[in-house]
This record gives sequence, structure tokens and C-alpha cells, in this order.
Amino acid sequence: MKKIRFIILLTLLTQLSFSQEKSAFASGEWFKFKMSYSGFLKAGNATLEIKDDVLNGTPVYHVVGNGWTTGPVSWFFNVEDLYESYFDKTTGLPYKFIRKIDEGGHTKDIVIDFDQDNQKAYINNIKRNKKTVEDTKANVQDMVSAFYYLRNQYDNTNIKEGNEIAINMFFDSENFKFKLRFLGRETISTTFGKIECLIFRPLVLAGRVFKEEESLTLWVSADSNKIPLRLKADLAVGSLRADLTEYRGLKHPF
Repeated sequence: MKKIRFIILLTLLTQLSFSQEKSAFASGEWFKFKMSYSGFLKAGNATLEIKDDVLNGTPVYHVVGNGWTTGPVSWFFNVEDLYESYFDKTTGLPYKFIRKIDEGGHTKDIVIDFDQDNQKAYINNIKRNKKTVEDTKANVQDMVSAFYYLRNQYDNTNIKEGNEIAINMFFDSENFKFKLRFLGRETISTTFGKIECLIFRPLVLAGRVFKEEESLTLWVSADSNKIPLRLKADLAVGSLRADLTEYRGLKHPF
């Protein structure tokens, strides 16, 4: 019996150590991005920070993302966006998602509480003073938690061109399948020098903003941190590019 207990304990410790080792991020990580429109016009900035928190007695990661326009762009299309996600430190599944945005007068103020066990999303549309409940898919992600979850879901050494990662995502009040396709490798020039990157193509919904399903391209560092270094989006009019300009609190050497 003691031997069995020892084996079980050893297995759990090994799994925990492996989980911690393979994780691409840790609390305290912070990014700042510079955004430009059509390659030359400065459009704004964005920050993304992850920290430790406690939600309803459960230790969680709490991510806060802010985005805002600057310069001439803000004169005719001012943007102030806030996104927050609280997700489980072990499973990476979200418990709470906040989206508060003002994009040229188009506003939303939504809080979603996820019941992962019963696959429910409790939506509080604060702007409209309306509360609803929607069914979700198993292991559903919100748009912020998905970014961190996906960083731990691919092996940057053995990934092959054309490989896809698919997850269930819930956004506003809808379920959809989100896919991330690996396109290949490229060394790009950045603020931090030339960096080897993995190139991904998130498959998004075509419509009012994006030109088509494959309008986004993402460059991620090929090291253990899997840092988002560049994002380019082809819009219905023009294009938007975001480049990482500052960082701190990385888990691994960069």
C-alpha cells in the first residue's frame, strides 16, 4: 500500500513539474504593443498583463488588456477598450470575462460568468440592463484566456506546416469553433533585434471588419516564451498592424 501511495505521489509531482515547465507564461508578464494603420499611420497602443488573483475563493490568473487610439486616428475614430479574463491556473479554463469597449461611439459593457461543469454562460449586458443564460461547449474559452491557453498547446519544436489547433470559444452570446493554423517559420526584424518566429493564421469570422476568414497573421517567438511579436490584420478598408515594443516579467530567458 505504501508503495502504491508513493507511486501515485511521484506521478502527481512529475505531472505538476512537467506542467509548470512547459507553461509559456507566469504571473507578472506584461506586454505593450504599438499599432499602426496601413503601415505608416500610428493608430494607438495596447497592453496585456497577467497577475495572480482569487475569484470566489479559487486562485486564478487575472489578465487585463487595454487598447486605445492615439494621434490623428483618435480625432475621427476614438477607441478605448478594456478586456479582462479570470481563468484557472491548472486547466486554463475561464471563470469570468469582461468586455467594456467604446469604439467610435459603438459601446458594449458585458460581463460573462462561466459554469464550466454545467456548460453554461451567465451573461450580464450592463449597457442594456439584460441578463441571459446560454449553453456553451465543453472546455470553452473566452477570447483572452484562449491566447494564453493556446501558448501551451503546441510544441514549437515539432509543429509542422499546416497543423491546426481548434478550441471552443464563446464570444458575447455565441459559441463558435476557433482554429489556429501554423504557416511556417520566419526571422523578422523587431525592436529587440532579429527574432526567429512561428507564423500562425487565426481563422476568424469574415464580415463587417475583416475582409475574409483568413485576414489575420500572427508572428510568435520560437522560444519557450512564445511571445506575440507582431500581428497584422487586413481590414475591410486598409490594414492594421501591432508590434511588440516593450515587455517584462517573462518566465523564460529571451
